[in-house]
Amino acid sequence: MTLEKRGPWSITSRREVYDNRWIRVTHHEVIIPTGGTGVYGTVHYKNWAVGIVPVDDEGHTFLVGQYRFPLEAYSWEIPEGGGTIGVEPRESAIRELKEETGLEARHWHQLLRSDLSNSVSDERATAFLAWGLTRGAAEPDPTEQLALRRVPLSEAFRMVAAGEIQDALSILSLQAVQLLHLQGKLPVTCA
Repeated sequence: MTLEKRGPWSITSRREVYDNRWIRVTHHEVIIPTGGTGVYGTVHYKNWAVGIVPVDDEGHTFLVGQYRFPLEAYSWEIPEGGGTIGVEPRESAIRELKEETGLEARHWHQLLRSDLSNSVSDERATAFLAWGLTRGAAEPDPTEQLALRRVPLSEAFRMVAAGEIQDALSILSLQAVQLLHLQGKLPVTCA
């Protein structure tokens, strides 16, 4: 039996159980770090996640609302989507912001990079603060039914604290903006 080592884990076999244009799911038979045997399922994402906290000159941000099929629930989130691996995340963020909100930004600041669910997936995210906004027409993906909501940043922070925003990338990004604000380092006005 040939073993593939992955840190303290050994993989004795693997089998792809599902594959589409967005994800691949793999079943692994493993020897766990303590010596026993087990199974491990992993999800490989074929795109990076990108998120944007757009802030206008009055200190408002824009939230996108949509029904999330896996959760069977409606969700308010920052504008976000998939970025092609190999393309700079900021380029994908520029595209996603325009698609979902119709907004374009003159200024961009990377807020964070994050592993979104590292116990079962390799999904990575990059989030940005965008300002110097101009409005245009949104161009959503044909599979999306989006609602757009303009709120003061303080309201978005409150929504996170109250559990009204539950999307991980949205929470992380809005908390990063709030921290910049509290440190006096936010390059835009915060309402």
